[in-house]
Amino acid sequence: MMLTTYPPRIAMVAGEPSGDLLAAALLKGLHDVLPEGTRYSGIGGPRMKAVDFEAHWPMDKLSVRGYIEALKHIPEILGIRNDIKRQLLVEPPSVFIGVDAPDFNFGLEQPLREAGIPTVHFVCPSIWAWRGGRIKKIAKAVDHMLCVFPFETAILEKAGVASSYVGHPLADEIPLEPDVPGTRRELGIAEGSPVIAVLPGSRRSEIELIGPTFFDAMELMQQREPTVRFLMPAANAAIRALLQSLVDAHPRLSLTITDGNAQRAMTAADAILVKSGTVTLEVALLKKPMVISYKVPWLTGQIMKRQGYLPYVGQPNILAGRFVVPEILQHFATPEALADATLKQLNDDANRRNLTEIFTDMHLTLRQNTSQKAAQAVARVLESRRPQ
Repeated sequence: MMLTTYPPRIAMVAGEPSGDLLAAALLKGLHDVLPEGTRYSGIGGPRMKAVDFEAHWPMDKLSVRGYIEALKHIPEILGIRNDIKRQLLVEPPSVFIGVDAPDFNFGLEQPLREAGIPTVHFVCPSIWAWRGGRIKKIAKAVDHMLCVFPFETAILEKAGVASSYVGHPLADEIPLEPDVPGTRRELGIAEGSPVIAVLPGSRRSEIELIGPTFFDAMELMQQREPTVRFLMPAANAAIRALLQSLVDAHPRLSLTITDGNAQRAMTAADAILVKSGTVTLEVALLKKPMVISYKVPWLTGQIMKRQGYLPYVGQPNILAGRFVVPEILQHFATPEALADATLKQLNDDANRRNLTEIFTDMHLTLRQNTSQKAAQAVARVLESRRPQ
């Protein structure tokens, strides 16, 4: 099928806040390389809407984490996917771009590709870490993969999937040397005060599972080091209300809950206790010592364990190819273990210097002007489908 629509119509689906960040960076680049009048629509979040994206479905419907947790949402999610598929098959876009959310997007991309619509996927799933069998699904569903990690292109090439390494937009957005003193002044934190940022997650399910353990760990740290101060960003009013019950149960904590802007809280911190996910990469780019943790329901954890290939789950460790920061997961994530590890990260100056070197090299590798590189790759896919 040769596409003739011009200017192009771009369909995109991003399924959670990290995808919204990636998609917004791509949209900025596309505005620079594609003609005026190009339309962008589908499923997206606030960052995408801020760069002229038409969100026809709410992104939060797809923001479900874990196998067991997703079960009760499956009918609604499949209904949304079927609605999008029908619409896009009736009015084919010039290209479909799935941003992360692989389980949702691959099931959409394959029938679109079979119908002759070119498909691009932004962020290669962690086939090198777990669920390697998905490479077969990728080969059927994706015309071109945009990779955020440099080692992914060789894996995809072996499977016959075209790809481009484009880096990560966070590496472009975050300065190589964050302004720690200025950020502390903004937050009213005195020089010399030890600060630990604690990030239990941005979803209700995450906070319900790991929040109590994180708060108990903070209480232990406060007992051992009375001068330490804690910062905890709340993603929105609903999350802040959820955290408040935990705050009320720990009245002795020197804790400030901030409204959103997690990056500001992390910049001000000396060490960070953080749940596993994309945010761990952000912590690394800010050059902060950290402890990575998570808790998921037992059955979800067993499924993940059986399908995993690497001994680590945190993105900084995956990128480094070894444990450079501690990971304390599932039943090992006791308040005592988290408190011990976090205080060690806070007070070990030699480790701090070593991590700064490792994370700076990582930052430079990922800083690729992602917006431009990703947009140029999409433009090449579009150009290959234009009539000559």
